[in-house]
Amino acid sequence: MQLTVGEHSVRHVRRIVRSLVGEWELPDLLFAVELGVSELVSNVVRHVPDRRCTLVVARRTAGVRVEVSDGFDRLPRSPGEMDPQAEGGRGLALLDLVVGKWGVAPRAGGGKTVWFECGER
Repeated sequence: MQLTVGEHSVRHVRRIVRSLVGEWELPDLLFAVELGVSELVSNVVRHVPDRRCTLVVARRTAGVRVEVSDGFDRLPRSPGEMDPQAEGGRGLALLDLVVGKWGVAPRAGGGKTVWFECGER
């Protein structure tokens, strides 16, 4: 789904994701998927100048995969590069704690895709 996001978009996207995870009967993954989607969409609101992104939420055999792609070339900093005195910038560190795995991939033609996967527990 292609989106232009604003400050209230995270709440709406979370509601959609909650519905999907419920339909897929994966209640054990709900917290991680909601938190991950919230963080990635919030990062688009904060850091992507045109606030446009593409969101993919896919059911996998072993759980759920989420991808958020945008046209902004700057890659996010890894959690290890975080300034401990900074007031923000902890979202990806939190994501790292709650999902199975995540990563960032540059897109051909510019931009990037940030993704994560949550497996059934």
